[in-house]
Amino acid sequence: MIILLVAAVLLWTAGFLLLPRLRGCGGNAMPECPAAAETLSIIIPARNEEHNLPKLLESIASQSPRPREVLVVDDGSTDQTAALARHFGATVIPSAPLPDGWRGKTWACHQGAQVAGGGLLMFMDADTWFEPGGLARVLASYDGGAFSLLPYHALRRLYENLSLFFNFSMSAGTVPTGLAGQFLLVHRADYQKAGGHESVRGRVLENFRMAEGLRAAGVPVRSANGRNTLSFRMYPNGLATLIEGWSKGFASGAGKTPPHILMLVVAWMTGLMLPLLGSLLGGDWKLWFLIYLLCAGQVAWFARKIGSFHWACLLLYPLPLMFFFSLFGWSAMRSGKKVTWKGREIHAD
Repeated sequence: MIILLVAAVLLWTAGFLLLPRLRGCGGNAMPECPAAAETLSIIIPARNEEHNLPKLLESIASQSPRPREVLVVDDGSTDQTAALARHFGATVIPSAPLPDGWRGKTWACHQGAQVAGGGLLMFMDADTWFEPGGLARVLASYDGGAFSLLPYHALRRLYENLSLFFNFSMSAGTVPTGLAGQFLLVHRADYQKAGGHESVRGRVLENFRMAEGLRAAGVPVRSANGRNTLSFRMYPNGLATLIEGWSKGFASGAGKTPPHILMLVVAWMTGLMLPLLGSLLGGDWKLWFLIYLLCAGQVAWFARKIGSFHWACLLLYPLPLMFFFSLFGWSAMRSGKKVTWKGREIHAD
């Protein structure tokens, strides 16, 4: 029992080594960057995004400075995506038919980059949005190469809190030298040097493959968390969508995490379960309860850096943690198989 107690304390302490991978984009200052904005093309791949696009496009319109252009690539939408994009002032690019070997998103991004007139390319998912001053903060933080933000997770419904440990893992595996799939800012020349989206055309987790290609081309890759800068809401359409979304390639994404970071994340998450195990084995429940509270406090502190998670979820963190372990295993078993996403069958990476 003493060994279990020591292990719990050590793994809890080791968790603080993850803090640098939860760091944000910068301070609260909102500097003006008109020169950079004048060369900026924002490219948004969109497939049936009528519920998400207005929030994103309104947030872009409220920024100062404003980008050179906003391009929405309509990837075969059957809803009002294109009409809404035009209503909010974006240029709509109807996607050409999807070629063999491409995914819808990579094909849409590729077409947007071909049409864009700016020297700076910013790719944004339709379910993201800028916080006030967010665009200026991004441009002020950009110092060349490829820069990515992992959006702050804005939650509205209780089931969405089940994403907690997936968000932890994404941040640990991305920040500070990876690319998040939701946002990318890159010079056109660097983008082309690495082969652009054509080099990752058939990948579900194109961000991991593109990061590898950029590094191989000698392009610096940097990332941060998007708190107070860029936000998103993941899987708002129900628990089934959340499960489907996280299942389509998360295990493969974790496999792209640097081994020492992956080991640290696994060790930390394992340590978070030890207070429950210790109390079940008949140890001093008061002592184990104290350690449990320390773990919950640590989880809550970390969680505030990456999302607006509910206090009940943080206090009862073993529930989303067990959900994470279960779905991670399911994702691993489905790797390489066909899964359905946004009405298309794709192979999970």
